[in-house]
Amino acid sequence: MQALTDTLLPIVNTINGYLSDYILVFLLMGAGLYFSFKTKFVQVRCFGEGMKRVFGNLTLSGKKHESGMSSFQALATAIAAQVGTGNIVGASGAILTGGPGAIFWMWIIAFFGMATIYAEAVLAQKTRVKNEDGQYLGGPVYYIRTAFQGSLGKFLAAFFAIAIILALGFTGCMVQSNSIGSTFSTAFGVPSWIVGIILVAVCGFIFVGGVQRLASVTEKLVPIMAAVFLLGGVVVLIARIQYVPATFGMIFKYAFQPQAIIGGGFGYAIKTAISQGAKRGLFSNEAGMGSTPHAHAVAKVKYPAQQGFVAIVGVFVDTFIVLNMTAFVIFVTNSIDGSTTGIALTQKAFESGLGSFGITFVAICLFFFAFSTIIGWYFFGEQNIKYLFGTKGTTPYRLIVMGFIVLGSVLQVDLVWELADMFNGLMVLPNLIALIGLSKIVSMALRDYDANNPR
Repeated sequence: MQALTDTLLPIVNTINGYLSDYILVFLLMGAGLYFSFKTKFVQVRCFGEGMKRVFGNLTLSGKKHESGMSSFQALATAIAAQVGTGNIVGASGAILTGGPGAIFWMWIIAFFGMATIYAEAVLAQKTRVKNEDGQYLGGPVYYIRTAFQGSLGKFLAAFFAIAIILALGFTGCMVQSNSIGSTFSTAFGVPSWIVGIILVAVCGFIFVGGVQRLASVTEKLVPIMAAVFLLGGVVVLIARIQYVPATFGMIFKYAFQPQAIIGGGFGYAIKTAISQGAKRGLFSNEAGMGSTPHAHAVAKVKYPAQQGFVAIVGVFVDTFIVLNMTAFVIFVTNSIDGSTTGIALTQKAFESGLGSFGITFVAICLFFFAFSTIIGWYFFGEQNIKYLFGTKGTTPYRLIVMGFIVLGSVLQVDLVWELADMFNGLMVLPNLIALIGLSKIVSMALRDYDANNPR
């Protein structure tokens, strides 16, 4: 097994390097720019309406929807998947590799990504179907089939479905449980296998309850976990408020003078800063990746554009609020020393701001972030299982996911992390092709909404 890992790991690493640095960054940036101009910057024009739809209907005990979710429940499920371990370690990774300026480029990419995720949500709404149980199903496989008829559409849809099941449902849930198991073992001394058993018991209870139970959990969990994390961050920022202006200055300065931090020539440094900011941002907010449309597809709204506005808010919460909070805490506590990386850097930053409780605080937040991601990713994979095999595939899929959760909590999963990233990247390709192919439908949905809701 170790020999297989040693052989495959460098190969998968090389594939991921080319995918993330050369292909996906440019494709996703291009799609964001395209849809921004195509929709006349919907992320600016309709941002306020999205906020009203989210926070005007904020509830921790929404109504039960027999065939889907409320608009807020769909957003909560999407954010559950978006806000994961990447929000704890993503900012630190971008800063360490791309310098402070990478955060600026993360903002830029997220801004344009809002238009892409708007398009995804609209198309998910427009192409969703009802299965034999009366449940709504939707996501990229359905708008891929709409964009491409015949055998090509079937192939691309199946390719996407298999990629997302492997990326999120199986390997993705495994690496998230690995993060929980290792963090709790370090912070509290709890054996990883015990954490795995508890985790799979709780997840299994939620999975068996179907869409309704999952939506009920996410609408309660997501606002609470975000509030707790942000409260801890705000406490640190208030205590070090004098360093906040300098943090903004540093981010903007090194966005355009990255060589002063990264070293090398300007061309190399600016490429590194932009690519790191783009890569970490895109894979945190998932705009253009084809994951969150599964949640937005089942929302009950009058106009598809309305759920697109809500999806925009999801990117804002993920990147501009949660991910930013991690970055700012790292900066104001001056925690970067070159030797501390990943989750340890975030723990060090919060320890500097909150004392010894900081390590425990990050461990608890990581648990909720990773746990919510498991729930969201399970749901996304399940939607594609139903597309491929119908409802009869749900039980085997559920059991396999639960097995991966247990294994992930106790095994070393370096190769699995890389495989998850690879399948994650591969599923972007058919998704973006279909988005561009159906861009007229995206524009028409916005015009229809504007015509019936004059400002």
